Amino acid sequence: MGQKVSPIGFRTGIRLGWKSTWYAPKASYGEFLVEDQKIRRYVDNKYNRSMPKGAVAKTEIIRTSNEVKVTLHSARPGIVIGPRGGEVDKLREELESLTGKKVNVNVVEIKEPDLSATLVAMAIGEQLGKRASFRRTMKQFCEAAMNAGAKGVKIICSGRLAGAEMARKEMQKLGSIPLHTLDANVDYAIHHSRTTYGTIGVKVWIYKGKFGEKIEARPGRRPRGGRGGRGGPGGGGRGADRAATAARRTAPGAAPSKPAPEVKPESNEEQAS
Repeated sequence: MGQKVSPIGFRTGIRLGWKSTWYAPKASYGEFLVEDQKIRRYVDNKYNRSMPKGAVAKTEIIRTSNEVKVTLHSARPGIVIGPRGGEVDKLREELESLTGKKVNVNVVEIKEPDLSATLVAMAIGEQLGKRASFRRTMKQFCEAAMNAGAKGVKIICSGRLAGAEMARKEMQKLGSIPLHTLDANVDYAIHHSRTTYGTIGVKVWIYKGKFGEKIEARPGRRPRGGRGGRGGPGGGGRGADRAATAARRTAPGAAPSKPAPEVKPESNEEQAS
């Protein structure tokens, strides 16, 4: 019988800090707990489930005697902050009306979206919702995380994959994932992708090395455009690549480019296999 423990809860209080930091008397504890959940659900609906997506991976809440401090960790801070900080002020007013307390909002940029399990899981779910090949998508994000400096990645997708009649589970794994080592920095996330043929669950484990170690990307790694590159966690960079290619073709004296080889689309039998 498998007895699984969440890597985040396993390390919280030992190697990881709490996502909510406050003290409350017994009478107010339940009220504060529900309030934190309302804040997190509101931020998730605003920036992760509606356009334009702000790619918010984590929401930290710290309460003092007279205010609530909310810190958003985002891969696209420009969208969360808005022009001249207008979006942050609007969010602060909405959270104050939601909670009835004074709210202070801070935004922290995620430097490497490929190493955030939450952003990777959401990006995979978004690709599956667009009917992309699940094997190709899982392999692509595994390789992207390893190139960004991860020491191990594991991705599991469960459900009616490729629209199959019977639900099943598929796994892709690269490197090592030491789940029982408390000193190992393992990021974990789960995401539910609502597709036309049912819900597909996505689980992502990313091992970044021991706590305190510096994460180094692989040498010669191509920088990802638009914070995430093609279908990446932070957004799409395909437009930037096309613009650069068009600029090279129209440059004076540029050599004619060779036509791209024709790629045949996968048949339904190949996707289902």
